[in-house]
Amino acid sequence: MLAFGSAYTFNKIELRYHRVNLGSSASLKHLNNMVQSITKLDIHSLEVLNTLKLQVTPEQFEQLAIVNRDIRLERTSTGELIVNPPTGSESGRRNRSITGQLDRWYEENEELGEAFDSSTAFTLPNGAIRSPDASWVSRKLWTSLTALQKKGFAQVTPEFVVELRSPSDSLETLREKMREYIDNGSLLGWLINPQDNQVEIYRKGQAVELLENPTELSGQDVLPGFSLNLKRVMA
Repeated sequence: MLAFGSAYTFNKIELRYHRVNLGSSASLKHLNNMVQSITKLDIHSLEVLNTLKLQVTPEQFEQLAIVNRDIRLERTSTGELIVNPPTGSESGRRNRSITGQLDRWYEENEELGEAFDSSTAFTLPNGAIRSPDASWVSRKLWTSLTALQKKGFAQVTPEFVVELRSPSDSLETLREKMREYIDNGSLLGWLINPQDNQVEIYRKGQAVELLENPTELSGQDVLPGFSLNLKRVMA
């Protein structure tokens, strides 16, 4: 749980909570009251404390996300809170190219589905709450969801996901996320690794394909007609 008057450090971010206790037994009403006493986050570049394991319920995660909109939060299937550092300029530039190209294809093919940027979180069937760097859900799957399932962190696994590795990202951690997406319903995933000039392609029911020094990626039959130019992404 979050303890009274404590400061927690993970992934180079320090979160300070004052007079707040988000215990596992806290009700949503109680959480809403307590959130009002959370002070504005102090964000610093600090040394990572890999030993910290902070467990939160889905309800607690939602409350934390509401009051910390400038921080990208995720939750593992076991309830561990993941706090990602703000995007650096190089990663932000690369991700802008990815989402910009996906946006252009989406606008021309909006009848096929919905596209989402890195600020969007989804609740996967295994209980994890994840935010891919870019994603897409087919129109058929999106319209099959109820209004309740679409509310907040939509209860769906995007059929297409992209994870862009930043200099501070663990490659194995990103690989675990990609496998999690596929295991929970994604059909196509790209793990783009500019540091090594590689892309790992994940597909449902197939072995991972490793591309060395690729210049372009195909959306295949999942995103028909979509092609991602990697010139700016890998630069």
